[in-house]
Amino acid sequence: MRLESQSIADNSLIAEEFCFGIPAPEGHVQLGRNHNPDLRFAEIPAQARSLVLICVDPDVPSKPDDVTQEGRSVPASLPRCDFYHWVMVDIPVSTQGIAAGAACSGITPRGKREPAGPKGARQGLNDYTNWFAGDPDMGGNYFGYDGPCPPWNDELMHHYQFVLYATDLERCPVDGAFTGQDVMQALEGHILATASITGLYSLNPALARK
Repeated sequence: MRLESQSIADNSLIAEEFCFGIPAPEGHVQLGRNHNPDLRFAEIPAQARSLVLICVDPDVPSKPDDVTQEGRSVPASLPRCDFYHWVMVDIPVSTQGIAAGAACSGITPRGKREPAGPKGARQGLNDYTNWFAGDPDMGGNYFGYDGPCPPWNDELMHHYQFVLYATDLERCPVDGAFTGQDVMQALEGHILATASITGLYSLNPALARK
């Protein structure tokens, strides 16, 4: 199975077009265009019954103490945890891919309610739901894709893993406002094949952007 993209080269920097946060001319961060990247699916196993697409950043600081604090930095040595940026299940095996900007274009305060996607697919919550919880302007349920916006003072380059799973499930056994963790647990024992692309991104001006 293959996952391909004209938007992201594996292990290369992600273009700002596909990011939630981008460098600001003044200050640290401004909102980006937040388009989903182009993704193409190929060589799906014949026995697959549905596909699952996940985008996860495994490099999120496990403690928020220093995050976005002036005069401080998040050490690269800090233990890290997962942050899900996209969770989509029940993608028909006949789906050949998702065009850039077709599933997300721009930022929706309080989150998209019914994000676009392949017919029949269902999309869960991304972790901006938790990040913005309690924010009067941005708080809400964030379904579908929302792109990178790592802490601008993080010493670590973040890795955004787009992973396609071929499964033996007609329907992924998750419902309602399901999360990436819910889906990964539901997939245990049902994955037939995987394919992935990893993009890199940082908002820290101290990290080289080649």
